Formats: sequence, C-alpha cells, structure tokens
Amino acid sequence: MLAPLLIGLGSGLSLIVAIGAQNAFVLRQGILRQHVLVVVLICALTDALLEFLGVAGIGFIVQRAPLLLEIIRWGGVLFLLWYAWSAIRRAMRPGTLVAAADTEPG
Repeated sequence: MLAPLLIGLGSGLSLIVAIGAQNAFVLRQGILRQHVLVVVLICALTDALLEFLGVAGIGFIVQRAPLLLEIIRWGGVLFLLWYAWSAIRRAMRPGTLVAAADTEPG
C-alpha cells in the first residue's frame, strides 16, 4: 500500500519540481510583482483540477464523449498559440528587469 503512494508522490513531484513554461511564467510574474496572487491561484487550481481529472479517469469520460476530447484538444491548441504569440511579442521587444531604487541595506 505504501509503494503506490510513493510512486504517485514521486510522479507528482517530478511534474511540479521541473522548471517548465508554467513555473517560469509564475517566477517571472513574481519577479515583476504583477498579479502574483491571481497567477499563483489560477496555476494551483488548474494543476489540482488536472490532477483530479487524471485520477478520476478522464480517459473513461473522453472515450464515451469524443466531442469533449475535440473541445479539450482545440482549447489547448488555442491556448498554446496565444502563449507562443505572447512570447514572440516579448522577444521582439526585449527589456531588462530593474531593481527597486530603495534596495540599499540599512
């Protein structure tokens, strides 16, 4: 009974700990101090939802409703295209992060 728990925890950690696009985005927003709470909440809730759906057997549901799979697929495509377009726009006008002026120790 302990082995499946450890395998599940290890799998979950391997997905969360790696610095992927989502984690890099959250870090970027934190450094910029822009919408940090909203970004963290949305990312945490969507991760929890996806994990729950995976555990609940989304494959079973999608197998019974192929239209749902198409909706999910094209929703993902639209999101990735939007995310890529945003990244391209940021890359075309590079900038640097500037530290706050009052960061002197004292």
